[in-house]
Amino acid sequence: MDAHAAGPLAGLRILDLTRFLPGPLATQQLADLGAEVTKVEEPAGDPARRMGPGRGPVSEVFLAIHHGKRFATLDLKAAQGRDALLAMARNADALVEGFRPGTMAKRGLGWETLHAANPRLVLCSISGYGQSGPWARRAGHDINYLALSGALHQNAGRDGMPVLPGLPVADALGAQAAATALLAALIEAGRTGRGRHVDVALADAPFAQHVLAQAEVRADGRAEAPGHGLLTGGAPCYGVYRCADGRHLAVGALEFKFWTALCEALRRPDLAACHWSQGMAPGGADSLRVRGELERIFLSRDMDAWAALLEPCDCCITPVLRMEEAMAHPYHAARVRVPASVSSPPRPMPPAP
Repeated sequence: MDAHAAGPLAGLRILDLTRFLPGPLATQQLADLGAEVTKVEEPAGDPARRMGPGRGPVSEVFLAIHHGKRFATLDLKAAQGRDALLAMARNADALVEGFRPGTMAKRGLGWETLHAANPRLVLCSISGYGQSGPWARRAGHDINYLALSGALHQNAGRDGMPVLPGLPVADALGAQAAATALLAALIEAGRTGRGRHVDVALADAPFAQHVLAQAEVRADGRAEAPGHGLLTGGAPCYGVYRCADGRHLAVGALEFKFWTALCEALRRPDLAACHWSQGMAPGGADSLRVRGELERIFLSRDMDAWAALLEPCDCCITPVLRMEEAMAHPYHAARVRVPASVSSPPRPMPPAP
C-alpha cells in the first residue's frame, strides 16, 4: 500500500504555491501524513531548487522538503495560468501561498476570488509579518524574526553577544504554526462547509512560543540577562561543557534527583546541594563557582568516555553530536526515517491542466 494513501490525511488535496523553506516545510508535514500536495511552480521554478548542497540539478534541501509531492508549472502572471489554478482550486481542500501580502489579489487570485470558486477552500497565507499591521509590507528572514521576538537576544553567552542557531527557528516554528492553523481551518470547513483565510506571520511564531521569558518580564519587569538565566547558562545543572578532546556534553539535570545522580557519578556528592531548587540563584557567584568546578571536571576526559559513563546514570546527559553523527544515531534510526540520500529527483512536472 502506498505510504501516503495510508496516512491519516489521505484524500486531502492541497495546492502549494510557496517557495524557499517555511511554506514547503509546512506542506511537507501534511504530505508525510498522507495529504496529496501539488507543488505549483512558475516557469522559472522555485529558487530553492538550486540553493544548498547537492550533486545533481536539484539541491538536497529542495528534495528533503518536497518528497512525495506532485508538481505543476503555471504562469500565474498570464490569464491561462490563473484560469488553470482556479480550476485546480475548485477541486482542492486548501491552498497555501507565501507571496508578499496583496500579491495574490493583484494577480486576480485573492481570497474573494478563490472563495467564490470554492466556498470550502481554506487559503493559508504565510508571510514575514502578516497580511495586516504596520510591518506587513516589510521583507525579512529568520534572523530578523528571531531578533524581533526577543529570542535572539537571549541566545547569547554571558558576554551578551547573540549567537545564530543552526536551526532556522522562526521558519520551523512558522511552518508548524501554518500546518496547525490550516488543519484547524479544514476541520471547521468540514463542519460548516465554509473555508477561511488563515494569516500566518513567521515573526509571530517565535514570539508566541517564547512564553518563559515573557513570564519573567511580567513577574519581574525584565527577562534574565543572557547567560544568567536558568535555561540560558546561569545554572551549572543546565548547560554545555567542553571535554578533553574539544567535543561537548549537554547537561540537563534540571530536577534535583538528576543533579544528585550526576554528582554521585562524578564522585562529587559535595556539590549535590548546589542546585537552583535548593536556593542557589542562577547566574550568581555560587552558581558560577560550581560551573567552574564542572568545567574542570569535564575537561579531564573525552566526550565519548563521559557519555559511556554518564548516559546509563539517567541524569539527562547527552553528547553534542555533529549532524552526520545524529543522522546515524541508533535513536533516530529507531524513531525517524533518515535516508542516506534523497537525491532522486521529484516527480516530473506535468503540463498545466
